[in-house]
Amino acid sequence: MAALIQLPRQMLVAGGSCRQIPALLKSMGYSRPLIVTDQFLANSGALDTVVNPLAKEDVRHSIWAESMPEPNTLSLDGAVEALKAGNHDSIIALGGGSPMDTAKAAAVLHTHGGKMSDYKAPVLTDEETIPIIAVPTTAGTGSEVTRFTIVTDSDTDEKMLCIGRAFLPVAAVVDYELTLSMPYRLTADTGIDALCHAMEAYVSRKNNPFSDQQSLHALSAIGGNLVDACNEPENHKAREAVMLASTNAGMAFSNSSVTIIHGMSRPIGARFHVPHGMSNAMLCPILTEFSLPGAVSRYADCARALGMCPVGVSDEDAAAALPVGLQEMCTTLQVPTFQDFGIKADQFHGLKSTMAEAALASGSPNNNPVIPTQQEVEDLYQKIWASGEAK
Repeated sequence: MAALIQLPRQMLVAGGSCRQIPALLKSMGYSRPLIVTDQFLANSGALDTVVNPLAKEDVRHSIWAESMPEPNTLSLDGAVEALKAGNHDSIIALGGGSPMDTAKAAAVLHTHGGKMSDYKAPVLTDEETIPIIAVPTTAGTGSEVTRFTIVTDSDTDEKMLCIGRAFLPVAAVVDYELTLSMPYRLTADTGIDALCHAMEAYVSRKNNPFSDQQSLHALSAIGGNLVDACNEPENHKAREAVMLASTNAGMAFSNSSVTIIHGMSRPIGARFHVPHGMSNAMLCPILTEFSLPGAVSRYADCARALGMCPVGVSDEDAAAALPVGLQEMCTTLQVPTFQDFGIKADQFHGLKSTMAEAALASGSPNNNPVIPTQQEVEDLYQKIWASGEAK
């Protein structure tokens, strides 16, 4: 069966491409954007990178800078109200995954009404919404090219995955210069998030030739540049490579799927407020080891693309080197354990079963090369906890 590939209609990809946003808006027939971002970006100068070209070209716009980390359903109300109040015809989503998720969710609620739980997976929301121009400021989520959003239910703490063409931006502006000020921890965690996107898309049961190509390109770029981007924040070559890899990985998993890493990561984020990329990094070595038997040759390809095995080794040896290499990368990039992050043992063990249920309910583990049972997911959470105690 042919793969259905869904991508933004237009993309600007280059350092300094934010300066072309007014022309992009005009070419698409939009003239009244609402900029959705957060307070950090509003105060850091990143917002000016978008606003100044708009002001120079007299593009009427408003700013809503109240997006919160790991957005929840209550936090969406202000964005929806801002869209209504300003009679806007488009959204410019500026930021990392959280402003992007906020903008996507607000666009759907503004256009179609209801509440966010009406749109959670397995519901597929393909109806058009107020259009989004996505401008990422981190190199990791790939949200600028995906048809997904994630919002936490404020009443239940469920991290809801919402899927469909309604959440896909109509355009993306991929300007790596926006990432030059990213601090070490954010660079590392979002970079590993992009790695997980690419690897999961490649081994997913929904993989296809298009997603495979994007995945391997992303893995190669991340393997060769992520550590440099962390250690040398002004290294333009490394920053650009990781930024483009994030976009490639986003196109890959949006048109394939994620697997067990993201499935088990979301409950950790919802229950303990671990940033999404960091949570993926905490989980990926052990969950990759668990999944290897289901797709040895594909995991071997991932190890080769990342440069984590010697050239010419067998698929079995290459695949076996992958979780070891991932753990070494996480150690090099100082990824914390659950315990380092401050998660308490009694809370973790008390929620283990609930988190396993939520992970399976998301559907992502069903795309994994090895489909886990409820008990296996609980055992994997326990194994990851124990690995943190052993350090």
